[in-house]
Amino acid sequence: MTLFEGKVKEEYEIKGFILEQSITRRLEALGLNDGTKIILMNRKKNGALIIKVRGTRLALGKQIAQSIEVDKCK
Repeated sequence: MTLFEGKVKEEYEIKGFILEQSITRRLEALGLNDGTKIILMNRKKNGALIIKVRGTRLALGKQIAQSIEVDKCK
């Protein structure tokens, strides 16, 4: 599933990216790597998502969120 399909207040683990290499490198520099656990904090009306990763909140646009593959943590 993609991060955009996730539910608010749920925890997910990143499995991969379907993005340009430059955007993928930028996300990795921000701490979004394969295996990283994130929490979907909020969903905005325009499709943007607020996530929490390693104690920091980040905003991701709809297009980027649709390109991040995740699995739900158990």
